[in-house]
Amino acid sequence: MEPLRIVESPVVVMPRDNMDTDQVIPARFLKVTDKVGLGAALFADWRYHSDGTPLPDFVLNRPEASKAQILVAGDNFGCGSSREHAAWAIRDFGFRVVISTSVADIFRNNALRNGILPVVVDPDVHAKLVASPGATVRVDLEQMTLTLPDGTQRTFAVDAFARHCLLNGVDEMGYLLAHKDAIAAFEEKR
Repeated sequence: MEPLRIVESPVVVMPRDNMDTDQVIPARFLKVTDKVGLGAALFADWRYHSDGTPLPDFVLNRPEASKAQILVAGDNFGCGSSREHAAWAIRDFGFRVVISTSVADIFRNNALRNGILPVVVDPDVHAKLVASPGATVRVDLEQMTLTLPDGTQRTFAVDAFARHCLLNGVDEMGYLLAHKDAIAAFEEKR
């Protein structure tokens, strides 16, 4: 997993509330076990015509979205089922940060385990971001700060273990393997 320290990027704004994981990635794409290529299925039912051609007005189909690493979503993002494929699709599309006023617990955990930082902000900060599609935002995980387009900063919270893993580019298994000598020494003493 690639470390995440600072993400400075234009934002893609999708302020729809209660976006559940069925909307993030429809069930027909859940047959795969490979994360690569799922970005093309991200929000597929909203992104494409029934014949598979892109809807030109959908925000992710615009050229500027292809370089964005920050998604500003509506309230209660990632609710619904526990499908990890939702996090896989978001990451494969290129997003490293999802900003919302609230993020569903299971999605938050799946996101953190897959290199995506969910950032929860107050409604006033969210409103500023929603009003600024395409504006550049800076997310600093080391300092746990979000710098808005107008230069103001806000702090955000993140679980200490998840933060450590993101900063170091490791998942839970990678973290454990980094301590294999200490684990072996402990087991030997037992």
